[in-house]
Amino acid sequence: MLEFLHTPVGPLALNDWISWFFILGGAFFSIVGALGIVRLPDVFSRMHGAGMVDTAGIDMILIGLMFQATEWIVVVKLGLILLFLFFTSPTTTFALARAAISGGVNPGPKRREPHQLKDQKAQEETTSSNT
Repeated sequence: MLEFLHTPVGPLALNDWISWFFILGGAFFSIVGALGIVRLPDVFSRMHGAGMVDTAGIDMILIGLMFQATEWIVVVKLGLILLFLFFTSPTTTFALARAAISGGVNPGPKRREPHQLKDQKAQEETTSSNT
């Protein structure tokens, strides 16, 4: 029944499998969030990527580390770090968004005036007629 717990190097305990699941999941979300910080177009979208690293990535890694802990004081310390991040991450994101809005960053999509749309359409027509 527990053959799936055996690895090529030997048996692996159930808590190790759960721990690796959370650690690898957290690493995945951390990498995706870091790519989002680099690739997303504006400051508000990038905050979403940073929030993903904080909430999903770091939390899953800390939970995975709790399964590896052998002393209860380590679990308590990791739990306190998890609780600290749970409350400070949304607060930091909120403060960053407010600072961006106060600094003049427009949170909405870029709107174009009707004359800009006409200019863009005329430019596209000249580009397509030249090719």
